[in-house]
Amino acid sequence: MQTADLADGYRISRVIRGNWQLAGGHGAVDARSAVDDLFAFADAGITTFDCADIYTGVEDIIGAFRARYRDERGEAAAKALRVHTKFVPDLDALATIGRADVEAAIDTSLKRLRTERLDLVQFHWWDYAVPRHVEVAGWLDALRRAGKIAHVGGTNFDTPRAVEFRQAGVPLFSMQVQYSLLDRRPEAGLLAEAAANGMAILCYGTVAGGFLSDKWLGVPEPVGALENRSLVKYKLIIDEIGGWDLFQALLAALRAVADRHGVDIATVASRAVLERPGVSAVIVGARNRSHLPANLAVSDMAFTEEDRAAIEAVLAQASPVPGDVYDLERDRTGRHGAIMKYGLNKTAA
Repeated sequence: MQTADLADGYRISRVIRGNWQLAGGHGAVDARSAVDDLFAFADAGITTFDCADIYTGVEDIIGAFRARYRDERGEAAAKALRVHTKFVPDLDALATIGRADVEAAIDTSLKRLRTERLDLVQFHWWDYAVPRHVEVAGWLDALRRAGKIAHVGGTNFDTPRAVEFRQAGVPLFSMQVQYSLLDRRPEAGLLAEAAANGMAILCYGTVAGGFLSDKWLGVPEPVGALENRSLVKYKLIIDEIGGWDLFQALLAALRAVADRHGVDIATVASRAVLERPGVSAVIVGARNRSHLPANLAVSDMAFTEEDRAAIEAVLAQASPVPGDVYDLERDRTGRHGAIMKYGLNKTAA
């Protein structure tokens, strides 16, 4: 497994296991089996895990995993684990949230994750029209200085906001962004800002909710309701770049690359993002250990020039997704923003 040193003493696996699927939205979750699966990933070298305060029950599962891992694998092995969580205040709380509220949320994550210090807290802010994001980031940074948080990062902030944090004296350690062969908005400016100022880029959505997989190769464009909100979200991105025919051309190119390496399309899609300049890691969702071999292959495979040329030939025909990182999703009157859920901490509480 490839690793990246984001700071002195802070090493992560370049493939991060995402755990939103353990929140139960994809079906019933058995906590004991989930912990066993997390063991398998950690033992195989995927030692970094992503979660959030808004993923109901997931911090508790990872806390149980980390405690058991320490008992069974020893203190040194447990110290190599990295758990990245998020702080996501609800939309209707942005105007009134106070410093005590922020600390209470961090204390809740500490308790759930069974630790005295959070490795990385990734901060999300729904609405720039409520311009308190720098103030709240400062409170998180104060908790970092107090020892409750090791590093403070962001989630879905655009380039101007990343600059704003830096100029205000609260530069973000990392930024988690949606980045895939379909959605390359981080290339509009955020990657350059990150490279110039030492901010790590952690990428989710690399398989576009499952669209970038063999399942969709050769399939007619879906009509009517899709299976889940994630697919709706990424189908809108497919529409933005040029539509279903272009998407199918991309899948065919990815399948040819996959054939040369003996892997699947999803592995190629994630590897393509991992190879992008400035990307520290990709976050891959896995409901259980059956996905582990494919996740490990993201790190193992290496593209040839032929592979890169085949993919770029299709992407050259694509229209760019408009705007900077997460701009479309912030417009609650638009088709991208209309499907978002903004009150998830009420559910997770």
